[in-house]
Amino acid sequence: METYGILSILPIILAISMAIKTRNVIISLFASLFLGKMMLLNYNPIETTKEVIFGFTAQLTDSYNAGVIVLMLFIGGFIEIMMHSGGAYAFAQKAGVYINSKFKAQFSAYIAGIMIFFSDLGTPLIVGPVFSPFFKKFRVSKEKLAFILDSTASPVAVLVPFIGWGVFIIGLIQKEFELLTVPYTDYEAFIKAIPFNIYPILAVTIIPVLLSLKLDFGLMKKFEDDADKEEVYKNDNQKEVTVSSDYIESNAKAIFVWLPILVLLATLFLMLGVKFITGQVPGSQFRVALSSGYFYATVVLIALMLINKTKTFKEIFKTYMSGMYKMTDIAVTLILAWSLGALNKDLGTALFIINFIKDAQLNPAFIPIITFVLGAIISFATGSSWGTYSIMIPIIVPLAVGIDAPLLVTIAAVLSGGLFGDHVSPISVTTILSSVGAGCDHINHVKTQMPYAILNALIAGITFIVAGFSQNYIYALIAVAVQIVVLVSISVKQKVQYKKG
Repeated sequence: METYGILSILPIILAISMAIKTRNVIISLFASLFLGKMMLLNYNPIETTKEVIFGFTAQLTDSYNAGVIVLMLFIGGFIEIMMHSGGAYAFAQKAGVYINSKFKAQFSAYIAGIMIFFSDLGTPLIVGPVFSPFFKKFRVSKEKLAFILDSTASPVAVLVPFIGWGVFIIGLIQKEFELLTVPYTDYEAFIKAIPFNIYPILAVTIIPVLLSLKLDFGLMKKFEDDADKEEVYKNDNQKEVTVSSDYIESNAKAIFVWLPILVLLATLFLMLGVKFITGQVPGSQFRVALSSGYFYATVVLIALMLINKTKTFKEIFKTYMSGMYKMTDIAVTLILAWSLGALNKDLGTALFIINFIKDAQLNPAFIPIITFVLGAIISFATGSSWGTYSIMIPIIVPLAVGIDAPLLVTIAAVLSGGLFGDHVSPISVTTILSSVGAGCDHINHVKTQMPYAILNALIAGITFIVAGFSQNYIYALIAVAVQIVVLVSISVKQKVQYKKG
């Protein structure tokens, strides 16, 4: 393979720097692609423009790519009518019936956030306002609610293969696997990488551990101590947060959520069998089964809405098409990321990096931790996990294969790093919406969540170092165990200090 040497990494540097500067992934990827094509065509702008457009056409006419985009449209339409059916709101409200204590208020919000996994942005906007009155009643801080919302949004979504997050990531992985010799399918690689996806796992497990220990630390403890004083709420002049009327329907029921999802899962099991769980199915079969599942789930949801007279068919169809339209940005991002991946191969970018690492005699086992740190930096600066994945996966996957780095751990490191940076970034959409949904000051949410996120990131980082040398799923359990031990230690130390004080 021909390589342009150090010049081959210029498009990637441009993509990263522009993404950080503009916070617009589409513009950044396009600029990177245009520069790379210019280099290949001796800096002829006319020929470059023609080749870029031709490249887009080639990506769109690829059967796999077209299938992924169609599937994303199905997902977008389903999520939109699900959110506007009022079912998610009804489900969250039903969970609130059983709340009669501080612990139950927090744990119920946690469970509700996980159950509305199909929409990472819907979790804070629905669960937050629904549970806000209970948090106020039992004197739990708004910052704690924002933390719970943020921990059950993106961290849950990135672990699920059959929603938009998973389909997007699998689509990026597949294009790299096409030209590589790997022992996995794209879907299988995603599934097998889940146990190594340490940061989101820790972000999800930390909440029940903290609640069980009745533990808060860092700035969160101050807000929790203040919230426990009734005077704080008596003087609370902040506007009460409410669920948008778009997500509320008087005749909606909780069945609007669980039955369509059950239909979706049943379709996957019927069409793929138990291999759906193990990931041992070709990506093309999974894509067809998932498209079918979303189609049947949508039909069932529409039937429930019509039977319960929540909306007319015309309104439902309009909402469905609106959801498809919202997937346009994601489809464009995918096309650009696929094009960038092809460009990197033409420039020999991965080959240059591989040779550089070999010359530097860097142990391939360190690639996961390097990937995790780099992904965290990019996503923190851009506020976008998806943008980070779009830039990094086309480079990291062929690099890992080329130098025989642990592929599954490296893929997980990309996902974990991208999520951690996004999780603590003040410009992340999910972080902002979590503050809005909880009705708390945005910077207070960022500051109170930071210590917990950093703790999880440190554990994840150490795990990636160890797992880089030995790919063993036991490390996921060890990481959770370490998290629990650290939190118990902090809890014991706090109690000792309290007794001394």
